[in-house]
Amino acid sequence: MPNDEIRLLMSASGNDRLTWNTPLSEQHAAQLIAACAPAPGARIADFGSGWGELLMRLVEAAPGSTGDAVETDTEAVERGRLLAGERGLGDRVRFHEIPAAEHTEGGYDLAVSIGSSHAWPGGTPEALKALRAAVRPGGRVLFGDGFWEREPSWAALEGLGAEPDDFGTLLELIRQAEAAGLRPLQVTVADQREWDLFESAANIGRGERWALANPGHRLHAGVTEAVDARRSGYYGGYRGTLGLAYLVLSA
Repeated sequence: MPNDEIRLLMSASGNDRLTWNTPLSEQHAAQLIAACAPAPGARIADFGSGWGELLMRLVEAAPGSTGDAVETDTEAVERGRLLAGERGLGDRVRFHEIPAAEHTEGGYDLAVSIGSSHAWPGGTPEALKALRAAVRPGGRVLFGDGFWEREPSWAALEGLGAEPDDFGTLLELIRQAEAAGLRPLQVTVADQREWDLFESAANIGRGERWALANPGHRLHAGVTEAVDARRSGYYGGYRGTLGLAYLVLSA
């Protein structure tokens, strides 16, 4: 396992080449924003927002709307505040550097959480319940979470450091949303190109670029080893097995 210094060097939060910290294309993002349909003056919250790119686009799509970005990664928060200022959103998008489960403000018109279900002690079911509680009646939720595209092989589980019951099928994920009192309006999944570009640009790409630029650094061998392990884990393991679903839900 890579040490903390190597994890930090390879972390997606510090990779300003990434627009999204998730497998997502510009076209797909636009479709999600259209389906969420934030109205003028809407109150929006993003739990586990990263640097808040999707939240800022949702706010930009709705005149007079405001956004609360909830994120614990200091580096991501700093980047998000800088981006919000550069885009004239400094007074409309606020960052809260606290765990998602600790942000208990409610009455939102739209609550978002992409790839952050682990922030709640009970995982996906508790995340969905919390998001349902965060929005007003008739509000919407945009929830992104993993699922198994197919039965995971040993290589896929090893590459992810996962267990078979860490995820279910796409239909099981939809049923969990329904059990939390949320009705699906639109369900889409990240396609293979989105996954490949994300994996290539995030941990693998950032680590590879750092190693090329720092050949004599004391961490060079460790970063290269971590990059090789991630590449093997993806291309030889969970590529095409782990899916990422985006559920636009009505409360």
